[in-house]
Amino acid sequence: MPSNLKLAGYAENPLEDGSLHQYRLFTIPMTTLTREAVAKLELKTKDADRCKNMFALGLVSWLYDRPVEPTLEWFQEKWGKTDPKVAEANTLAFKAGYFFGETAEAFPAQYRVEKAKLAPGVYRKVRGNEATALGMIAAAARAGKPLFYGSYPITPASDILHELSRHKNFDVKTFQAEDEIAAMCAAIGAAYGGAFAATGTSGPGMALKTEAIGLAVMLELPMVIVNVQRGGPSTGLPTKTEQADLLKPSGDATASAPWP
Repeated sequence: MPSNLKLAGYAENPLEDGSLHQYRLFTIPMTTLTREAVAKLELKTKDADRCKNMFALGLVSWLYDRPVEPTLEWFQEKWGKTDPKVAEANTLAFKAGYFFGETAEAFPAQYRVEKAKLAPGVYRKVRGNEATALGMIAAAARAGKPLFYGSYPITPASDILHELSRHKNFDVKTFQAEDEIAAMCAAIGAAYGGAFAATGTSGPGMALKTEAIGLAVMLELPMVIVNVQRGGPSTGLPTKTEQADLLKPSGDATASAPWP
């Protein structure tokens, strides 16, 4: 609708004005097809339209040749007992998307991502925050000092606090403060008392710690201050993704893929 395009900041429909000429476009009436797929359940229009994501997931599953059984089993695990109608609606929408890809003859090829070729063995997946926590535990142990970590929960740094709280057996003490200033001051006190002191935050939280950091600098207290990077402007990824939502045209979605 023109009004929706205007709200999204578009003067013209990008699907029609040639601005996406470098992409191969496949226009798919997802809203219409999803409503048809779940019509027998007699859902409210709003509830039927909520299933569009599962239509898209089904189409992507076909496009990338992914097995459907795990997804269908997940529907039953999540909604099968509590709301069977929701489970059936999402199953129907998912299958509609999958079979649309299979029968529409609009896509010239499927894609398959093969399994990674790794040597047999036991592997452990460690994220950056977990690695940071383990590194601080090891550093404190090598220094022969107890580890103190004071922090105020903030995305995406909170995982460091969560991970360290699991390792009290390594003489780790964690403190969830009432705000960023209290967390920083607690770390200062721990450092003054001889502990391996650390604190962590992200983005605006670092600004709130600044005055207390100045006190730590004046006292020349050793400590670790972790500033976990956020993606995007302002408050970080929350702001970035919300701004991105404004750029998505409403109504039937369009799948696109770059030319090979």
